[in-house]
Amino acid sequence: MPETPAAPHLSPLPVASRLRSIISGSVGNLVEWYDWYVYSAFALYFAPSFFPKGDLTAQLLNTAAIFAVGFLMRPLGGWLMGGYADRHGRKAALLLSVLLMCAGSLLIALTPSYQSIGVAAPVLLVVARLAQGLSVGGEYGTSATYLSEMADARNRGFYSSFQYVTLIAGQLLALLVQLGLQQVLSPAQMYAWGWRVPFVIGAAAAVSALYLRRSMAETEAFAQQTLAPGRAEKGAGQLTGLLRYPREVLTVVGMTLGGTIAFYTFTTYAQKFLVNTAGFSKAGATLISFGALAVTIVLQPLFGALSDRVGRRPVLLFFGVGATLGTVPLLTLLARTQDGWAAFGLLLIGLVIVSGYTSINAIVKAELFPTHIRALGVGLPYALTVAVFGGSAEYVALLAKDRGVEAWYYWYVTACAAISLVVYLRMADTKSTSRLDDESRGKHV
Repeated sequence: MPETPAAPHLSPLPVASRLRSIISGSVGNLVEWYDWYVYSAFALYFAPSFFPKGDLTAQLLNTAAIFAVGFLMRPLGGWLMGGYADRHGRKAALLLSVLLMCAGSLLIALTPSYQSIGVAAPVLLVVARLAQGLSVGGEYGTSATYLSEMADARNRGFYSSFQYVTLIAGQLLALLVQLGLQQVLSPAQMYAWGWRVPFVIGAAAAVSALYLRRSMAETEAFAQQTLAPGRAEKGAGQLTGLLRYPREVLTVVGMTLGGTIAFYTFTTYAQKFLVNTAGFSKAGATLISFGALAVTIVLQPLFGALSDRVGRRPVLLFFGVGATLGTVPLLTLLARTQDGWAAFGLLLIGLVIVSGYTSINAIVKAELFPTHIRALGVGLPYALTVAVFGGSAEYVALLAKDRGVEAWYYWYVTACAAISLVVYLRMADTKSTSRLDDESRGKHV
């Protein structure tokens, strides 16, 4: 079979334009994840408005179930918008995802309580989370692809790490808004209407992100692909095209499994764990989580830059070994501590370990796939894994606590991390086998 002719060469983007586009894409990513995590950060306050009956754990179980429902839309988002990004461009898909997130946040902000409209309130909450799940499902794969393709070859790990810099910054911003509201509003006001404020902020910020993303440049890799002869025969953005890469798909699933559960355990669930298990106040738990995440955000580019020097695999192995051996003792000690600084230290250790995954998982996945299927290849298997395991993490943890076997959850996280560790041990180092290098050499596979 004759080799497909290469596309005409395009002039590279100026460095200033490249950096401006990376920043614009990253800011949009921050807003997306702020909107996503505000739900989890404020669940303690709005749960009674939508589910008035039952104790705190029962109410949190209901909100965690809807949090998981939102995750079920992420594979659909990864499929639809990943394919859209591979066919019509990364920029177009990123604009669409931020529009969906804006709509979801606005709907939550405006939905009346259960006391006002009855069962329609939780139904509308589900609809909003479905829209946000669709948005985030498309955002991850497209954003990871965009940052990886925009970065220069020597600094891909560093630049792509900003996906999780902005992701964690979104969480931090959600917690910062929570801390601010806790200072200016009484608990009664927070439960009554204060929890709506962060969703209004999120919807407004999404409009600003949309404006920024309109000025982004398309990636050279995608632009080059659109000029390549025979593009239609490659199955660009189609499931049939993705099925040509079964090993890569399974690698994404395996490397994501332990990472996503560990990440959600030590980030979104940690705040509830500190309140519901360790016995900290809501404000105290928020402050501890904020402090640990603030330190963690600095680690992402450091680990990313390290992977540019030593390779991706050693950094992933650091996470795999650390999470497998450290999860049970860390969570056991965290559950028993009554000291805020001790809780901060334990949570930070967990997040340092998790950073071995979060900092470079985007670039590793992007390096596995060629341009015509990259956004779909990164987004869909990742979203499927996160939907099943990351989205259910809080629910499984709360259910284990409700049944009096909370420690089982610690071992569940450990087992998933161990599976990912096996994948890391067996996979090649994508820094040396990157398909992103095929584009830089003018090849189209």
